[in-house]
Amino acid sequence: MEILFLDAKLLVCVKPVGLLSTDEPGGVPEALRDQLGDPGAPLYPVHRLDRTVGGLLALARTRRAAGDLGRAVAEGRFHKEYLAVVPAAPTPPVGTLRDWLLRDRARRVTQAVPPETPGAKEAMLDYEPLSETEGAALLRIVLRTGRTHQIRAQLAARGLPLLGDRKYGGRTGTIETPALWCHKLAFPHPKTGEILTFTCAPPMVFPWNLYWDNPLTTNH
Repeated sequence: MEILFLDAKLLVCVKPVGLLSTDEPGGVPEALRDQLGDPGAPLYPVHRLDRTVGGLLALARTRRAAGDLGRAVAEGRFHKEYLAVVPAAPTPPVGTLRDWLLRDRARRVTQAVPPETPGAKEAMLDYEPLSETEGAALLRIVLRTGRTHQIRAQLAARGLPLLGDRKYGGRTGTIETPALWCHKLAFPHPKTGEILTFTCAPPMVFPWNLYWDNPLTTNH
């Protein structure tokens, strides 16, 4: 696993598709401990990526750092930006999506519901199209809230499920996982307060290779 930053308080890595973010068997913390050669290393994921989603993941290396970063998330000082591929650009082409989402734990899906629905939570994201090809559009998405499956559910509610997202009605074919990638993080270092910014391009496979000429989908 690629490690982009490592010090006494913080670790930032590129999570591969297929690994859990959480600290359990098959999770990123376990894999990182093996990689670091320290089976007892404390590692606390600051945010989560679905198993089927890859990209940047930040982990605290102490409980105090985890608390500091958790507060940054709660106070809106932890910036998360994603790339997504959908069948067409949303209308209007640039804007904000605001929904109330309800998590169905039994079915493991999230749905947009009326605001008065018991247990529903507000979800907001900003989006803009970066490029379009026949039958697909590349979006940049900035999360304002961090609900489970938020991006997947909000886009699917508008008839634009992510390519490869079988759970939310996206077409699959040559892609079997959602076309979603966490490509940018920016947040204050838990000790120094310095704003750290990390970027990472998705792997150059379908559907990301449709946008090989976009600077956000390449490492150069």
